[in-house]
Amino acid sequence: MNRSLLKIIKTQLKGAKGIWLEELPSVLWAYRTTARTTTGETPFRLAYESEAVILVEVGLTRYRVENYDESRNDEAMCFRLDLVNEVRAAAEQRLARYQDLMAKHYNSKVRHRDFQVRDLVLRKVAGTIRNPAQGKLGPNWEGPYGIASWQMRGTYHLETLDGQKLHHPWNTEHLKKYYQ
Repeated sequence: MNRSLLKIIKTQLKGAKGIWLEELPSVLWAYRTTARTTTGETPFRLAYESEAVILVEVGLTRYRVENYDESRNDEAMCFRLDLVNEVRAAAEQRLARYQDLMAKHYNSKVRHRDFQVRDLVLRKVAGTIRNPAQGKLGPNWEGPYGIASWQMRGTYHLETLDGQKLHHPWNTEHLKKYYQ
């Protein structure tokens, strides 16, 4: 959400610096009244169970504004409150379908690497493992290490070649097969 808001604010204020405080309410309104890809609904509709009247529609003569009747509006709001669970359930189903599609797309690009106990692997050198004295030209992989055991698919315990076990398990993402 924050990234989306920052992107909208940057496009609104391209050349005018220092007036973001005055533009923030309109940016927030635009964010709340725009339908999301994941749910197919606006955050405003999911929260209040009614469509928002955009500020431009209030000034213009539109059917929604001209034919506003407070008593009919109250009845319609009560009726919509009865349907709020169905709308949220439909949004939840759309979100689950969207997440399934995203997972399917992501998993189609994943290269699965399964190792057996006693296989030799190289371990990725990153973060605190990297020796700062070597700089950016230091090795990216170190080893070889042997697979001592595995907890679940993709999580392995490693040991050095002389049999000393490493402290924590390693994910397949950080390992690659070592060929002698």
